[in-house]
Amino acid sequence: MNEVLDEKRIAILDLYNGEPNEGMRCIKDLVAAWGIKHNTKIHMQVFNVRQNNAIPNLNFDAYISSGGPGSPLESEGSDWDNSYIHWLRSVEQFNNHTQESNKKKHILFICHSFQIACRHYGVGTVCERKSTSFGVFPVHMLPEGKQEPIFKGLHDPFYAVDSRDYQVIQPNHEQIKKIGGAFLAIEKERPHVPYERALMAIRFNDYFIGTQFHPEADAVGMQMYLQRADKKKAVIDEHGEAKWESMVAQLQDPDKIMYTYNHIIPNFLSFALKSH
Repeated sequence: MNEVLDEKRIAILDLYNGEPNEGMRCIKDLVAAWGIKHNTKIHMQVFNVRQNNAIPNLNFDAYISSGGPGSPLESEGSDWDNSYIHWLRSVEQFNNHTQESNKKKHILFICHSFQIACRHYGVGTVCERKSTSFGVFPVHMLPEGKQEPIFKGLHDPFYAVDSRDYQVIQPNHEQIKKIGGAFLAIEKERPHVPYERALMAIRFNDYFIGTQFHPEADAVGMQMYLQRADKKKAVIDEHGEAKWESMVAQLQDPDKIMYTYNHIIPNFLSFALKSH
């Protein structure tokens, strides 16, 4: 039996507000699998941010902040949102004052968390979409995305699960440069509609990165989600039965969401925890 070489503490910030979801299961599965692969003992702790106003302290090695329902704009100024922003600033201050690079703390923001981070940093306009985006879509890398270690091994475009009523558009290039970040990816070209392409991934600084899409989504969870009577009806009502069937078919393609699942969060953990 291999000797355990290391121990790492991972905080998972749950922003689902008590709503049933597959995202939390997927994140935990990915973190546990990474620990096994890298012979590392993982201590995982979940913080129910919105229901319990629970926020992690600075005693963790890395943080993953989940997606969730509702508006990333209307919560501004609420108790949990204020606590969340205070936590975000405290991690940033810690990194700014820590000289040792192996002690820096990394955060991955997913979907709703990504929108809150974009709102906080002012790197683009956070707004409601004309209609819900839901399905498996291509994500196109920008030049900086092709150099991004979290995207290592991905194709361009790569495929990801999108599930959102909000978006981040109108990138503020001056602000992203000022905070030391980069725009990494945008959504697919939609020449038939007069809307700006939304930002799909941003590096906010050397230690914070976020994705609008769900890198944790796996085929099993999506299959269960799409087979739910209410979700199936919603997709068919919005997009037609052919779209629903095509989404189910795409879940079987190993080069699509499972490829993304097997790369982004494992890459983030390797980069954040300095294990290669």
